[in-house]
Amino acid sequence: MKVQAENGKVPTDSDAVAFTEVPFNGNSDDAEHSRMLAEFVSGLRFGDLPESVIDRAQKAFVDWFACALAGRGARPVEILEKFAANMGPADGPCEILVSRRRTSAYFAALVNGAASHIIELDDIHGGAILHPGVAVFPAVFAAALERNASGREFLTAVVAAYETTIRVGEFLGPTHYKFFHVTGTAGTVGAAAGVSRLLGLDTRKTQHAFGSAGTQAAGLWEFLRDAADSKPLHAGMAASKGLMSAYLAKDGFTGATRILEGAKGMSAGMSGTGQPAKLSNGLGTRWAILESAFKVHSCCGHTHPAADALLEVMRREKLSAERIKRVTAHVHGPAMEVLGGITKPETLHQAKFSMNFVLALIALYGRAGLGEFTESALSDPRIGEFLERVDMVFDPQIDNASGNRWGGYVVVETVDGRRLEGRVVVPKGQPEDTLKRDEVEAKLMQLGAYASGATNYELKRFVEAAWQLPSQRDLSNFVLTPKPSAIVESRS
Repeated sequence: MKVQAENGKVPTDSDAVAFTEVPFNGNSDDAEHSRMLAEFVSGLRFGDLPESVIDRAQKAFVDWFACALAGRGARPVEILEKFAANMGPADGPCEILVSRRRTSAYFAALVNGAASHIIELDDIHGGAILHPGVAVFPAVFAAALERNASGREFLTAVVAAYETTIRVGEFLGPTHYKFFHVTGTAGTVGAAAGVSRLLGLDTRKTQHAFGSAGTQAAGLWEFLRDAADSKPLHAGMAASKGLMSAYLAKDGFTGATRILEGAKGMSAGMSGTGQPAKLSNGLGTRWAILESAFKVHSCCGHTHPAADALLEVMRREKLSAERIKRVTAHVHGPAMEVLGGITKPETLHQAKFSMNFVLALIALYGRAGLGEFTESALSDPRIGEFLERVDMVFDPQIDNASGNRWGGYVVVETVDGRRLEGRVVVPKGQPEDTLKRDEVEAKLMQLGAYASGATNYELKRFVEAAWQLPSQRDLSNFVLTPKPSAIVESRS
C-alpha cells in the first residue's frame, strides 16, 4: 500500500524505510502481554504487596545504597560526576551520593546508577541474567525525592520496577544476553515502569514510557574485552533513560506500544527468541523480586557458585592452596559467554570477570571481597601461578538446571592424586539462603566505610529509617546532606 506524507507528497523508493508501515509480527494475543504488564504497573497499590515483598524491597534498598556509596572515588564515577556537574543544574531536589552534590533527578539517577554498579556487589536475578537494583533504585529514588513521595509510594514503585525488569529480561532470553548487557536493556524498561508508577501514569501512558525506554535501551558486551568503562555506564543510563521516558510519557510524549514484541521491537532486533507470555507470567501472584539474590563476593555473579563450591571442598578437606594441583569449574552457558575470554586479567575490572582470578583468591585467601581485589593482586606471583591451575568447562547439566538458581560444581585434583568434588546447590545470598536484615546492615556498614562514603552515624540513621519505610511520609531521611528546610519538615 502507498503511504502519503503529511505534506501530501507520495514518497519515493528512497523514502520507503521512513514511510512504509510495518505489520505486527505475531498474533494479536502477543501484544496483550505488553499491555497486561503496563496495566499491572499502573494498577499496583501498596496494599497489594505481601509482607515478604515489602521486606525484600527494603533490604534491596539498603543493599543498593551500600553499593552506591562504595563507588565513591572510582575513576569512571568521578568522570560521570564531573559530566553531571558541567551539564546538569547547580542545585536540585536529589543528591549524588558519592559527592553529596545536589542536582536534578535525571543526573542523580545517572551517577548513582553508575556508582552502584562499580564494585560488583549489587543484587542479581539468575533467570533474567541481570542486576535489577542498579537500574531500579537510582531512578525511583530520584523521582521519589523530586515528587516528595511517601515511603509506601516509593516501595510500590520499586516493586513495580523489579517485576518489570525481571520479566523483560526473561522475555528477551539467553540469546539476547550473548551480545547485550541485560541490566542496560531490560533495566531501562524496568526503570521506566517504576517511575511511571510513582508518577501515577495510566496503562496507556505507561506503555508509551515502555516504548521510549525500549528504543533507547542499549549495552553491548564488547567493552569487557578491553576493560572499558561501559558496564557502570549501562546501569546509569538504564536508570536515567528510564526516568526520562516516564516523565516524557507523563506530558504526552508517545512511544511504540509494542516496543517489546513488535516486528521491529526489542526481541526482533536484539534476541529473536522472545516469548511474550513471560512478560505477564504470574503478575500479582509470582513476585519476581523475591527471586533476586544478594551478592557476597565482589565479582561477577557467574563466578559465585564455583567460588562457594571450592570453599566447600577446601573447608571439608582442610585443603590449602598449595595442595591443589588443578580446579575445574563446571558452569552454565551464560557464564562461558561472559567469563570465557578472560584467563589472565590485566585490570581489576577484568579480574572481577575472570573465573581463574576469582578461584585463585578463594584458594589463597578464602574470600573474594573488596579487600582482595587490589592493584597489587594483579602482579602477585602466587595469584599469577594459580591462574594456570584453573579450567572452566561448559556443563549441560548445570546449564539445564540453572533456571533462576546458579548452582556450583567444581572438581579439584590434589598434588597427592586425589579427585575431590564440591557442589553447592544454593550459594549464599540466593533466595533460599538470603541475607537477613542484620547481614544487610553489616554489608552497609562495611561498604559505607570502604571509600569513606558515609559516617557510621549517617549509616545508622539511614538504616533505621529504611526499616521504617512504610511509615515514612517522605524520603528526606535518606538524603545524607538534607537541606535545612528538609530537616525542619522531617521533625515537624
